[in-house]
This record gives sequence, C-alpha cells and structure tokens, in this order.
Amino acid sequence: MAVEYLRISLTDRCNLNCVYCTPLEKNGYLKHDDLLRHEEITRAAAAFVRAGVKKIRLTGGEPLLRKNVTELVRLVKAVPGLEELALTTNGLLLGGLAEELRAAGLDRVNVSVDTLNDETFKKITGASGYAKVWQGIEKALAAGFKKVKLNTVIMRGINDGEIADFARLTLAFPLDVRFIELYSTNTRSYKLSNTLFTTAETKKRITETLGPLAEVPADRGDGPARLYLLRGAKGKIGFISGRSDYFCGSCDRVRLDCTGKVYPCLFSPATHDLRGLLRAGAPDEALDDYIKKIFLVKSNYKKDSPTAGHIEMSSIGG
Repeated sequence: MAVEYLRISLTDRCNLNCVYCTPLEKNGYLKHDDLLRHEEITRAAAAFVRAGVKKIRLTGGEPLLRKNVTELVRLVKAVPGLEELALTTNGLLLGGLAEELRAAGLDRVNVSVDTLNDETFKKITGASGYAKVWQGIEKALAAGFKKVKLNTVIMRGINDGEIADFARLTLAFPLDVRFIELYSTNTRSYKLSNTLFTTAETKKRITETLGPLAEVPADRGDGPARLYLLRGAKGKIGFISGRSDYFCGSCDRVRLDCTGKVYPCLFSPATHDLRGLLRAGAPDEALDDYIKKIFLVKSNYKKDSPTAGHIEMSSIGG
C-alpha cells in the first residue's frame, strides 16, 4: 500500500499523565536543541509530500505545548501538494487556540478524551481539567473545522459505563466519536491488560441503549475506523479495533518523531533519522532519496512481528 499519511510528533512533553500513555515518572524531557525546528519540520513535511504523502497529522506529547504552534501550522499547511492538515490534542489548551489554528489552515482536529466526568478524568489523567477540555471541544466546533472528532479509549471498570453518554454526543453535536480498544504498549499500560473492552461489547452497549447502528462508508481521513450512524445523528460513531481486528495490511502511514527519527510502524524501531540531513542543509534530492528508502522498509514491520516492542505513546504519538 502506498504511504499517503504522515504523523509528526512536535514534542515529547505533555500536560497530562494518562494511565495508558505516559510513563508514570519520566526521566526529564528532551532538550530544546534536540527537537526539530519549525523550518526543519516544514522541509521534512515537504519532502514526504513530494514522495506521495497527502495528509499530515500533528501529534505529541501534547502538540499545543509547542511554542508558536499556530505559525508551524501555517508553514506546514503551505507545503505544495498537501491535501489535508490535522492535529490530535488532549484539549486542555484548545479553547484558547482553536480560532487561531483554523485561521492558520488546520483542517481537522481530534480531541483525546476518555470520560465526561471530572473525577474519572483525574483517575485517568492524573489531573483536573475536564471542564477545560469540553470548552475546547465547543470552541473547535465554533471555529469551523472540517471535522471535530473525539478519540475515546474504553477501559473495563474505569469508563465503560460512559459508552452510551459518548454515543449520545453524536445526536446533539456534529461530532464524530471514535471508540478505541486499549492496546498496551509500555510497562505501565501492561498493568491495564485486564481492562480490555472489545468493539463488539461497545457496539452492544450502544445498540441496547440507543438503538441500531447503520454502517456508513469511511473516507480517507478515517484511517482504520469503521463508521456507523445512530438514527437522526449529527455525527458518526467509529470503532478502532486494534486488539480484536487486524488492519496492518491497509496501513498507509509513517511517523516522524520530534527529534527527526522515522518509524515506519508505530511498533517498529526508528529505522531512519532525518535530523542530520536537515541540519546539514541537504538538498531536496537527498531528502527525497532518503524518504524513498524509508517507504521501502515499511512492509517489514507489523504490530505482532518480532520487531514489535515497548514504545512510549507520549513521545511518538498514537
């Protein structure tokens, strides 16, 4: 499958400490000089687009912690040939930036939020702030993004009692809510392995409470999600079944972390490093050739291959 989707992590920093994502205690953050600069990210993005990438998503850590993030959005959006620019955020800072981000050219925004209850929010993230996240969602809807999505990881005994509440949001708002199966990736999240709540169970909970779901075709921006509608809904419901389904064969994405390392697969080692070329002022032709080599090795990696292993979602982005 052709690689058409690039995820760029802007920082390893985050203002939350979610139970399945961030190591409980990080041993410090990367130094400023270790991070790709705005112009280096833009050059890398342009090279990937020349190689066939059509969509870029900015992630983290928490990407809105990146200094002058709206200017970076403006620079990347201006890359010739880029069809869509999106961003995933935990929403804490979104309320104050939504209008600026949309004006800078950001097309879509995903908000990662696993509960609609502040006490459960504290349990999952280690901090208060649900009200600020919901305010950010409202600001994003008002800002006029092409799409606003909520990413919700369902965990048995923690937030599975809120499944119907999240699904109801699609009846009241033009939001897409995507239910994601927990996939353990690091030592901390392995301790949550008994909290897996499958897509089949989530669907059953929704249909028993709110009625039948009608399947609808996905578009390019929906990735591995399978989409459904409740009758009369303004938004869609999506299911991403990383544990009970297998979609490696249809994966069209690669990842660039905030230091310039490239991961052909979320679960692969970093196979290439662009920072040296970028800081040496390598010509476009050299970047293009290097990225072609990255695409060639992508098929060697899958989440259940011998190369798969421990990763920190807070550093590479989901």
